[in-house]
Amino acid sequence: MARTPSGSPSGPRRDQPGSASPRGGRGRQSRERSESQPREESEFADKLVSINRVAKVVKGGRRFSFAALVVVGDRRGRVGLGSGKAREVPEAIRKATESAKNNMVHVPLRDGRTLHHDVIGRYGAGKVVLRSAPAGTGIIAGGPMRAVFETMGVQDVVSKSVGSTNPHNMIKATFAALANCMSPRSVAAKRGKKVSDLLPRRAAAPTASAAKE
Repeated sequence: MARTPSGSPSGPRRDQPGSASPRGGRGRQSRERSESQPREESEFADKLVSINRVAKVVKGGRRFSFAALVVVGDRRGRVGLGSGKAREVPEAIRKATESAKNNMVHVPLRDGRTLHHDVIGRYGAGKVVLRSAPAGTGIIAGGPMRAVFETMGVQDVVSKSVGSTNPHNMIKATFAALANCMSPRSVAAKRGKKVSDLLPRRAAAPTASAAKE
């Protein structure tokens, strides 16, 4: 490399076209890519239900890894469950999140806030009871079931787990219950009737003359 009279190597300057400027296009493109990435993933909300360390016994000893259980939803009736295992916690969570996004189901909601009817779900030793609730009740659920309702967008529900407290059994029993939820429109379509024929008729309000009597 040629040297200048002052002894410093003569290389390309930062202001020359061939040099890489710290404010060049690569940094700007990576910054724009990082800013656009969260916008694409903001459609879904994810909740980490449980993280468990597991060990595999091999010839040289034990190999430890982590198993993650994640629930993903769009807060508009779609929700999914996924599990992942890896040697590091972030990688296990990433695998579980991708699996949950690929296995999402749609659950019909009444007025976009609660279930249409009461339902019971079972999976293995897990059993859960889900009941619709009036406006203002909130999410009355604990542990893994609360994560499912929050990511799904349910605002009012009453739930109870009467079986196993294992997170996997509770979550899968909850999804089994949600799979049996049906809207009046879908039931009417299967039976070949109108929605008004299935819903109970409301009692007519008393007239003014009847109220005076």
